[in-house]
Amino acid sequence: MDRRSFLRTSTLGGAAAAASTLAAPAVAQGRTTCVIASTWPRGFPGLGTGAERLAAAITELTDGAITTEYYAAGERLGAFDVFDAVAAGDIQAYHGADYYWKGKHPAWAYITAVPFGLTAQEQNAFIYYMGGQELWDELGDEFGVKGFLAGNSGAQAGGWFNKEMNTPEDFRGLRMRIPGVGGDMMVKMGVSVVSLPGGQIFENLVSGAIDAAEFVGPWNDYALNFHTAARFYYTAGVHEPGAALSQGFNKSWLTSLPTWQQKAIEAACAAENARMNAEFNANNGVFLERLITEHGVQVREFSDDIWDAFADASEELYAEIRQHSDLANRMHEAFERARAEAGAWLNTSEGKYLAQRNRILGIE
Repeated sequence: MDRRSFLRTSTLGGAAAAASTLAAPAVAQGRTTCVIASTWPRGFPGLGTGAERLAAAITELTDGAITTEYYAAGERLGAFDVFDAVAAGDIQAYHGADYYWKGKHPAWAYITAVPFGLTAQEQNAFIYYMGGQELWDELGDEFGVKGFLAGNSGAQAGGWFNKEMNTPEDFRGLRMRIPGVGGDMMVKMGVSVVSLPGGQIFENLVSGAIDAAEFVGPWNDYALNFHTAARFYYTAGVHEPGAALSQGFNKSWLTSLPTWQQKAIEAACAAENARMNAEFNANNGVFLERLITEHGVQVREFSDDIWDAFADASEELYAEIRQHSDLANRMHEAFERARAEAGAWLNTSEGKYLAQRNRILGIE
């Protein structure tokens, strides 16, 4: 049986009921429109292009039964307004980083990334197979939102600084753009944290409104010209070791669709989740080399003392998060189990292999 025949057959029995209850926009002759607003600039490498690619894939996988209308940040809504619009049913979906919504509930941060958190592989294991999706669904139910993993930028850089960061004391009084729980960690380090969408970072760094900023990694940071605004680039950041992106849907709209369309959407999200991470891994090394050789960027690593200070600040922060609510506590406990169990295996297998391979081949 070919794909189209299977999809048509699988809709029988459910399509009529779905059509009678579907939230706006209404189904017309078995077709519906899905308006997607993202938190990324249009055409932005990886994040923006991946979200656009996902929107197109949903239409393709449903043979046009779902027509997607994609809007980049600022085209229809502000970058940080997309969640509320989806929750209210004003639009059908958003693409973004769920830690942006941590002010609504701190458990949202664990869906994207937290300090000393999960790599992309560990995050996939956590969400797909270690209870993460079930907790995410419970959290989303409080807001009428259903989310799927829909991209991952991998391990992010520590950020751009206008001075060298040698000790934990160097962070005191710093004005830095850094979101999520990583930003909360920096507050405990004495940093004045500024919340900015990606498209506004450069102008604030150039003007001196902020002293430092992190965004993603070399591929994206190169595109935003951060190397013309700051001298020192710190790699191996603690704040986002595997930043997962999400496609969040208005749950009432999503569940009113025929089952086959819901499954097609889920499959499109899963495919983009894998593809985006591969694309980042293929490009970050190339653009780091360009930053160094073509623009003279000075690459640095945080000292052990700074890492230890990050750890102390993070533990203090996690104790506060766990006191927020039962769900926040259960989300943290599930995260810790995934970090310990998946992390131990990856360290035993890939970690040991990479250390020896890179030693032998001289890969730094």
